[in-house]
Amino acid sequence: MKRELELILDSTHDAMIAVDINGVITLYNRAAEKLTEFKSKDVIGKKIVDVIETTRLPYVLSTGEAELNQKQQLGKINIITNRMPVIDHDGKVIGAIAVFRDIDEITKLAEKVTNLKQVQSMLQAIINSTQDAISVVDENGIGLLINPAYSKLTGYYEEDIVGKNCTVDLGDNEESIHLEVLEKKKPVTGIKFNVGLSRRDVYVSAAPILSNGELKGSVAVLHDFTETRRLSKELDKAKQIIRNLEAKYTFDDIKGQNPVVLNAIEKAKLAAVTPATVLLQGESGTGKELFAHAIHNASSRKHSKFVRVNCMAISEGILESELFGYSGGSFTGALKSGKAGYFEMADGGTIFLDEIGEVSLSTQAKLLRVLQEKEIVRVGDSKVVPVDVRVIAATNINLEKAIEDKTFRKDLYYRLNVIPIQTPALREHKDDIKELVISIIQKQNQGFGRSVQDISDEALYIITQYDWPGNIRELENYIARTMIHMRFNERIITKSNLPIVDQMETESKEYTPIKKNVVKTPLQEKMDAYEKEYIEIILKQHDGNKVKTAATLEISIRNLYYKLNKHNIKE
Repeated sequence: MKRELELILDSTHDAMIAVDINGVITLYNRAAEKLTEFKSKDVIGKKIVDVIETTRLPYVLSTGEAELNQKQQLGKINIITNRMPVIDHDGKVIGAIAVFRDIDEITKLAEKVTNLKQVQSMLQAIINSTQDAISVVDENGIGLLINPAYSKLTGYYEEDIVGKNCTVDLGDNEESIHLEVLEKKKPVTGIKFNVGLSRRDVYVSAAPILSNGELKGSVAVLHDFTETRRLSKELDKAKQIIRNLEAKYTFDDIKGQNPVVLNAIEKAKLAAVTPATVLLQGESGTGKELFAHAIHNASSRKHSKFVRVNCMAISEGILESELFGYSGGSFTGALKSGKAGYFEMADGGTIFLDEIGEVSLSTQAKLLRVLQEKEIVRVGDSKVVPVDVRVIAATNINLEKAIEDKTFRKDLYYRLNVIPIQTPALREHKDDIKELVISIIQKQNQGFGRSVQDISDEALYIITQYDWPGNIRELENYIARTMIHMRFNERIITKSNLPIVDQMETESKEYTPIKKNVVKTPLQEKMDAYEKEYIEIILKQHDGNKVKTAATLEISIRNLYYKLNKHNIKE
């Protein structure tokens, strides 16, 4: 038994020295040998004071009092020691024992424990601060840890999850992704679940926790699908805002070589280099927005915002607040913080007011103030906000007639009509249809995955017989319909490809190939000669003023330029 006790004491990591009532060493284990560099065989039976000069064991023997966690110099090292009396059954001190350890070793151990606690604390803080919901289970599927984001998402807290089976937060028909991971010992990603008290839609990814190849548990990360949908909507909204704040087209995108088109382009280019307000007038589908984009991109404001507003697409009830903004709580449903309007958004840039003729008289009055004073007042507020905005307006109605009908303010018309530009109807420059069709084909090839390259003369002839009341927009839609029904290997639009449109009367008109130097019929020659002579007379009556000449002839200024070029009439 004594031998077994000696083996146990020699195996312990702590150094031990025992003395009897006379201070003679009776126990000296291997750990004590290592720290003191004395062998037990050399010190057993000697006085402790002869072996260790700094010993306090004689004091413990005399007082019977223990000394715990005491620092002591021992040769070249410092130790932490506990000194205790050995007391018999009668309460009499019969010896003493010292148990000690190197301070450096204790310090290193403490540092390891401290570092481990710091790492654990840091990991816990990271898990708790992440916005992703996290849950951890052990190898048996019992909950070990969840973070606050998990509680927020599911409505379950630590007392509901930790120590419980990992299926507590699932519905009756759901299977835990943790159990699947523990079974397969492989990650599982992108699984849709309904979790929590409110059965939230979430995407879950989980992975096994392995230590030295041994399965220790599973960790899962939950992503709220509701939040993903919200962020997706916000992203779409942001993209829409970006689209509304940039101009995409330039003058190179405006196709046509007819004088009426070239005249409109020339006027627009002149307008671009000035800060003046531009009024684009023309039928629907003639490319007014294209001109507005081009003017902005050719101006000194091209690097600033371009805000598009379709005045007809916004209901009259909210158009004013959308244009000029509103203060917080100014009407039911208004944001508490208020909202900036389109004019404030366009500050420093250009605002394009499409369908300006559809604006109510009350809103027209406020638009007039912006043009005159360069300032706006938000709805429900009295604070004046200065704005630096270049205005381009567009309409397809006759504003002069609207003024007569008292549906449009004359003073606003004069403010808008600083640089008037007419966008010609397609029927006025049908000779540009070929170029327009080729441009449309190139654009639609990308969208439809086609490789169309051209249009046959016969098909082009049929198209040019139609007046296109919907103008270029209608032509674009028509060519798009044509290409959709073409085979993927077809390269040229032919008559057989063209969709049937009643108004085009394609069957009643026979195509005759166009020949160069075609001789005009006597009737055509006389009609052309009469038209030329009559235009020259009216032009002379008005001293070359083309606006008055066009008004007398009851044709548009665009059409007049076309006829002047056609008959080679010198201006």
